[in-house]
Amino acid sequence: MEKSIGKVLIVDDDENICEVIKLYLENSGYETQLSFDGKDAEEKFLTYKPDLVILDIMLPHIDGIGVLKWIRKESSTPVIMLTAKGETFDKVLGLELGADDYIVKPFQAKELIARVKAVLRRYIHEGEDKEILKFSDLSININSYIVIYKGNELKMPPKEFELLYFLALNKNKVYTREQLLCEVWGYDYPGDSRTVDVHVKRLRGKLPDGLNWHLETVWGVGYKFEVK
Repeated sequence: MEKSIGKVLIVDDDENICEVIKLYLENSGYETQLSFDGKDAEEKFLTYKPDLVILDIMLPHIDGIGVLKWIRKESSTPVIMLTAKGETFDKVLGLELGADDYIVKPFQAKELIARVKAVLRRYIHEGEDKEILKFSDLSININSYIVIYKGNELKMPPKEFELLYFLALNKNKVYTREQLLCEVWGYDYPGDSRTVDVHVKRLRGKLPDGLNWHLETVWGVGYKFEVK
């Protein structure tokens, strides 16, 4: 058996959906484990130590939002939310709580695999040394996905980190929400501009203005990482 390219925990109370996702992923080279309720999902997360979690919102015992909150307290492991609802409220709430992506049932195998690959692309590092960005009281290390702010290490999901890194790498340059969606989430990402707003809001909550930098909103245009 070939070595897997990543471990995925699939959480959905519909066993048929779980089996379908399992088949898609294993055919693409991923190792998987299944869970059918929120409480069991938390236990398996600790023992299985997945590289990514595919998490349904509607679950018995503990719902998907509750599990997502718990995961974010434990780690920055990427999470793709899965739901049949497709409601804006659920999508925005999931992103605010730290989900990395969102997919609505029913979905095609190709779409699911593309999302999984996109989320894991930078999370599973290949050892390539890249620039460590340093500012007066802020260090952003793309090699380890670690942010140090005023001497303290901050935990943040991969997409939050990637958005911060991209803006800081291109300091003082204004990007529209659509440009940021393309650059950080990928050209085929089906989300909308609110995705960017949610992530910027979360970054601002963790990173108040620095000594000589801040995340600035350019009204009517987008955002920039301004360095004075």
